[in-house]
Amino acid sequence: MLHMQTDTPARTDPTALLEHVIGLARAQGADAAEAVFSSSRSLSVGVRKGAVETVESDEATDLGLRVFVGQKQAVVSVSEFSGRTLQRLVERCVAMARLAPDDAYAGLADPALLWRGDGVDLDIFDPTELSADALRERALACEAAGLIDPRLQSDAASAGQSFTRWQLLTSDGFEGRHRTSLSFQSARLIATDETGGMERDGEGRSTRYLSDLPAPEATGAIAAERALKALGARKIDSRTAPVLFEPRTAKSLIGLFLGAISGPSVARGSSYLKDRLGQRLFAPGVHIIDNPFRPRGLGSCLYDDEGVAVRERALIDDGILTTWLLNSAAGRQLGMASTGHASRSLAHPAGVSAHNVTLSPGTTSADDLMKAAGSGVLITSMFGPSVNSDTGDWSAGASGFVFENGELTHPVNEITVAGNLIDIFARLQPASDLEIKGTLDTPSILVDGLSIGGK
Repeated sequence: MLHMQTDTPARTDPTALLEHVIGLARAQGADAAEAVFSSSRSLSVGVRKGAVETVESDEATDLGLRVFVGQKQAVVSVSEFSGRTLQRLVERCVAMARLAPDDAYAGLADPALLWRGDGVDLDIFDPTELSADALRERALACEAAGLIDPRLQSDAASAGQSFTRWQLLTSDGFEGRHRTSLSFQSARLIATDETGGMERDGEGRSTRYLSDLPAPEATGAIAAERALKALGARKIDSRTAPVLFEPRTAKSLIGLFLGAISGPSVARGSSYLKDRLGQRLFAPGVHIIDNPFRPRGLGSCLYDDEGVAVRERALIDDGILTTWLLNSAAGRQLGMASTGHASRSLAHPAGVSAHNVTLSPGTTSADDLMKAAGSGVLITSMFGPSVNSDTGDWSAGASGFVFENGELTHPVNEITVAGNLIDIFARLQPASDLEIKGTLDTPSILVDGLSIGGK
């Protein structure tokens, strides 16, 4: 019987902890292993009608272990690090791997693709920390700034912060670590009118640095403007017409594109774009860029969750689809190299995700696109999307505004918009109003004709 060391490194030394579990895994019979340490803490305060409604504080420290036995793999995680717990963790993980089905594509990342310790300072950690009282005052300021009209009442407002430390170690010698911070605030308001009509809308922002957040008053004011503008919404007759998606909704279309170029989906044959690599999808002049090196970016990194070095990529270059989003397993299955898009939780093998994606802006303002379109619908919110992964047929519930002769006329709700995404991508026209706010940003997008379902 194999007797394993059960002494546990100090909890405050993640490197020693990771080295310890990898050593135990190799001693237990694993051919290779990958261990991840994550610690996080967060604090948020929610208010409603001038009073604190929620105070949420969370601290978590976890360790995830992935082991490989031949072409088999297993993943487990724990949040308690005693010697006995870690020994059981390793025993269970190796035993699970031995029972798992063979996976010809499982394994650590290609050593030739790993990050080598160089790169720019991404500036993604801000040590500035607010107290619960300060967060409460910020949330109250968001809410108060939105109550600018007697027709408005608060639905909720909040402010908070989170701080995360993450470290990856593999049995073939890769080590990477980073710290991140996030500050956020939001306000959501309810607007009512004399007829009993009620509309909800809001605004929220998240940034790496507290100083990059807008003033709370700006967040509340935007929420109020959106809620008030939506009052008086009514149904419209079904039609086919131009549709202008404002940035909040336009980015959901590009998000659907990102899902369709996900390597695992393509490898399974479950993407409507699976045969389109290297082909034209968008109009000439359209570019979709993934930049992991954006300073203070919410998706910025030097390497992915398997340690593969990342680089800036044009996912769409002058309208042409240039790449899939690949982790190591999907790359092997497709006969390609990882693109540095592996993303994983501690308890599961890697999936894929993009970093900081932007649809490059066009040269025409959203107002001018609307004027050129003549009559149609401006979409400001969408919900309940449905996509056929084999064909790209898409529909979603929506609300927004009717425009006629290039001018907004009245709000509209309880409509659906529908079309085929391949056709939508080919015909969409980006406006010039791009603002960088998150991990996926687009300007407004005009599609010259979509099916609009109404009454």
